[in-house]
Amino acid sequence: MSLRERKVAKKKEDILRSASLVISRNGYQNATMEDIAAELLMTKGALYYYFKNKEEILYSCHDLILSAAMEQMEAIYQEELSSMDKMKKAIKTHLDIAIREKEVFNLIVKPEQLFSEDNIEEIIEKRDQYARIFDKIIAEGVKRGEFTVSDKKMARMIILGATNWVQVWYSPEGKFKKEKVEDIYAEYFLKMLA
Repeated sequence: MSLRERKVAKKKEDILRSASLVISRNGYQNATMEDIAAELLMTKGALYYYFKNKEEILYSCHDLILSAAMEQMEAIYQEELSSMDKMKKAIKTHLDIAIREKEVFNLIVKPEQLFSEDNIEEIIEKRDQYARIFDKIIAEGVKRGEFTVSDKKMARMIILGATNWVQVWYSPEGKFKKEKVEDIYAEYFLKMLA
């Protein structure tokens, strides 16, 4: 990748991070391209150089976070660890992303409510691919005798449903630091799986 291409990619990522803040603050329907441009101290015309409309920005926010998360989860699945340790790392990683990337993560929990039919199929497929990594870890754990769940899909939905909710209530000023929350969630879910 050339220097120019790297600069454009970096600028697009900066735009996406700022856009996620604006959308989280104003709501998707109320956020405008003008609001996003103002957050970046750029003109609306300059913003249109990088993205054609608000939905493209939203889709790109979704893709940025989910692609990075999938890479991390797939790497965890490939590690030479027990299934119990893989799941522990996967839960903690998922929570870390949900907390650290709260603004963008907030946008991807229910994509059906935000995206047009042009993008929704691809978005849901990518989200399902991410969920399937958890399915693979659970299936591996059952096969190895580390997990005793009878319904693997339900176990995954409980884990992801509860971990997705953390970004709604978690606050760095709260009783527990992020790492402690990750430890508590992992401990409880591993007991459920065992």
